[in-house]
Amino acid sequence: MWSHKPVINKELLQSLPNLKIVANSGVGLDHLDLNLLSSYGVKLSNTPFVVSTDTADLGMALMLASSRRIVEGHQMAVSPDTEYFPADWLGSELSGATLGILGMGTIGYKVAERAKAFEMKILYHNRTRRNKEEESAVGAVYCKKIDDLLHQSDFVLLSVNLTPETHKLIGKRELELMKPTATLINISRGLVVDQDALVEALQNKVIKAAALDVTHPEPLPRDHPLLKLKNVIITPHIGSATKKTRRLMMENMTESIRAGLTGLPIPNEVL
Repeated sequence: MWSHKPVINKELLQSLPNLKIVANSGVGLDHLDLNLLSSYGVKLSNTPFVVSTDTADLGMALMLASSRRIVEGHQMAVSPDTEYFPADWLGSELSGATLGILGMGTIGYKVAERAKAFEMKILYHNRTRRNKEEESAVGAVYCKKIDDLLHQSDFVLLSVNLTPETHKLIGKRELELMKPTATLINISRGLVVDQDALVEALQNKVIKAAALDVTHPEPLPRDHPLLKLKNVIITPHIGSATKKTRRLMMENMTESIRAGLTGLPIPNEVL
């Protein structure tokens, strides 16, 4: 499967009685019915580790682009209407700012490693707390409650899997808990955020800005209000989109398929 295609449903599984394995590109599995696959005896693999470095890089890129208003600055610099650069056109600094990471898995931890190099203060919330050595290595402080993280963070970065528990994890209440100077970064899934609530928060300056690699749907309808806001950056779900990583993803998938067809242990099998 690539970009959630083909759709794996009951009709497809019934039409493929000899199907042994589905190899899914990327990490997320929210588009798959795991129980349905299991009921047909079909195994499943994904590519969770090869995408983590590039996705973490993109998280930092979005944070920098948003804080320093790079997209707006480019538009100003190339506009035929620009006659001078205003001296009071300012961004905000990353160094010394507080980053709150929701979801400290492989990707979230790699973001923390990068943020440490920017001398950021790092807070995180995760279902399972990291051990003290891992926390110490990046200077991360665990927040048992999401609310505590939201209150304190200058940047809130979402790096969670989409599950029933994380569906619209960030809604109106959570956005109102954030600082009015805070920026929301989403590199997980669009449905982790209540987009209607986000639009309202951005329009009413409840939060300062958002930088999103994911939305729902993708792409957004061309008249969607998020596309009209100057304090939003949207990229087209490119967390893993580098030549090297996409090749490694395909190699991982091929390896899993070969193993599944020959009865060998399947790398990155989803159990």
